[in-house]
Amino acid sequence: MAATQRVSSPEREIAVLHGKELAYVYYPGVGTPLVMLHGVGSSATGWDEPARLLSERGVPVLSIDLPGHGESAKGPGDYSLGSLASAVRDLLDHLGIDRATIVGHSLGGGVALQFLYQYPQYVAGLVLVSSGGLGRDANLILRLFSVPGAGVVLGLGLNQRTMSLLETFRGQVRRWGRIPEFFPDRVMDKIDRLSDPEDRHTFLATLRSVVDHSGQRVSALEKLHLSNSVPVLIIWGRKDSIIPLSHGERAHEMLESSTLVVFDDAGHEPHRKDPDRFAAVLADWLDDRRLRD
Repeated sequence: MAATQRVSSPEREIAVLHGKELAYVYYPGVGTPLVMLHGVGSSATGWDEPARLLSERGVPVLSIDLPGHGESAKGPGDYSLGSLASAVRDLLDHLGIDRATIVGHSLGGGVALQFLYQYPQYVAGLVLVSSGGLGRDANLILRLFSVPGAGVVLGLGLNQRTMSLLETFRGQVRRWGRIPEFFPDRVMDKIDRLSDPEDRHTFLATLRSVVDHSGQRVSALEKLHLSNSVPVLIIWGRKDSIIPLSHGERAHEMLESSTLVVFDDAGHEPHRKDPDRFAAVLADWLDDRRLRD
């Protein structure tokens, strides 16, 4: 394993692909890179800590703001899994990367599975973190966001006044000291983004491409056997209230050569709950599967 070295967080870069901006961050390292894909309503910043830790271990990491998210172009467009996977392929071509291990969280897991289906020659390995696309179940709030009219309701409910009231209430609860994690910063960041009309539009367009009122509407299960062509690591939080652990366990059973790691104390974001363990698990798995070369 490469010697540990301190790696500072690099600045975001912008690639203009087919006239649209796609933002990304590259953490240096040696060998085959990891390509990290975030969930709906999130951005590459969600990977900052594990990406830095992996880079310190010598693993190169490319984290991407998917179209419509973060600093990438927003507005009307195609936010289907196929389109998002194509955008990832275009960026890899732009950067001269012809092979990578694809890491996907939640929506990003669905994009990773679609990417393997469309562009198998690019994929050295696959890491699914609380991944979408492996069953119908989805959190009730996400299902409600997908119904017609949800955008209007969000627009009326999320404004400067309500955000200010929520921030004040959050501060009061924290001062009481009873719920120090009440509405953590990352949740507030997502809510704040939804108060912006353009961010809200792309969030809903992306969500509705994969979720409807009854649950997840896109399934990779019938094509999951194709993932047997590459090493697969499945990481899940036992306390996940967005997508249940049973989805990961079923995928593990269907993929004989896969590895399943459960974070007992984590919810839907095990890579943010315990980034040190996440980076260690991923780096060790890469070494065991000889995917660092």
